[in-house]
Amino acid sequence: MTKAAVCREIGKPLEILDLELQAPKAGEVRVRLGASGVCHSDLSVQNGTLLQPVPAVLGHEGAGTVVEVGEGVEHLAVGDHVVISWVPQCGTCYFCERDQGELCEVGSAALITGGLLDGTSRFLLQGQPVLQMAAAGTFSEETVVPAIGAVKIDPDVPLEQAALIGCGVLTGFGAAVNTASIRQGDSVAVVGCGGVGLNVIQGARHAGAERIIAVDMVDGKLERARQFGATDTLNAGAGDPVAQVMELTGGRGADVSFEVIGLEQTIEQSFNMARRGGQTILVGVPTIETNFTTPAAFGLVFAEKTVKGCWYGSSNVHRDVPKLARLYMEGELMLDELISREIALEDVNSAFEAMGSGDVARSVIKYS
Repeated sequence: MTKAAVCREIGKPLEILDLELQAPKAGEVRVRLGASGVCHSDLSVQNGTLLQPVPAVLGHEGAGTVVEVGEGVEHLAVGDHVVISWVPQCGTCYFCERDQGELCEVGSAALITGGLLDGTSRFLLQGQPVLQMAAAGTFSEETVVPAIGAVKIDPDVPLEQAALIGCGVLTGFGAAVNTASIRQGDSVAVVGCGGVGLNVIQGARHAGAERIIAVDMVDGKLERARQFGATDTLNAGAGDPVAQVMELTGGRGADVSFEVIGLEQTIEQSFNMARRGGQTILVGVPTIETNFTTPAAFGLVFAEKTVKGCWYGSSNVHRDVPKLARLYMEGELMLDELISREIALEDVNSAFEAMGSGDVARSVIKYS
């Protein structure tokens, strides 16, 4: 049995339940979680913004220790420390071979079913299946995941910090380093300075951006953005954020703008903040109904602007997770500062409530 936080009904608080966890099948591993970050995407499943069949064990940003290995798994062994990837990446499909592992045909199928690669989950409640979010289910003391979704890391990396690499860090840092084309000395604007936005900021700094403009409506988030490398901060509630960015960039706009919220209004603002010939990177996950429109001639062709979507930081997890872990150990990546508080699994609902506060970058569930 394993204790887990289960979403049984959309819009209702998660329930802490004892579940049966089946043994890993071929190509799978069982992981004892050391820690799991509480990400806004988890809240988006709980409140129905993101579609996920229920009942399901939520959580997709975790790290732990392999305790059992299924048939055919050769690259992992019992005792290995791993970061869970919520997009398992096979390395051999059409997209993986083109270095677009975030779009892996094999792993993406699991996101639709709410199960593992075969469409089924390993969690049971009174003999009935309980699904697991993003082939992960890290709001649980233990979970079973596809072996291609467990990335081995140096055991010296603390699991609380390693867990954050699995989603928020990889998504934000990757958006700046992989998805965008930031050049040395560029100016960037980051709209939305929550956990992912902070990592866009430190990714932009790593990529060589000279001016990093953080935009948010919460002063606490803007203060933290400076800690992560923002050179300028703008409260969007204190005036037109587009005009403010223009003023800071000589009237041209940012070389690269990032939208890290997922709202129609902020997507439009981010696009308008980018200079002629610049890029807008859409990182925040909008609702299905959200649309973005711009005049084709003056918005795109004459201005030669580029709009790019960013899924999971355009990352190859088998390359980028160990890279980020190494950068942390070398003092080049801020992870300790992302952890606002460590909580028990039973406190997960309070972590959802705290997300709107500028005082919390990430709540991290620490398992004993």
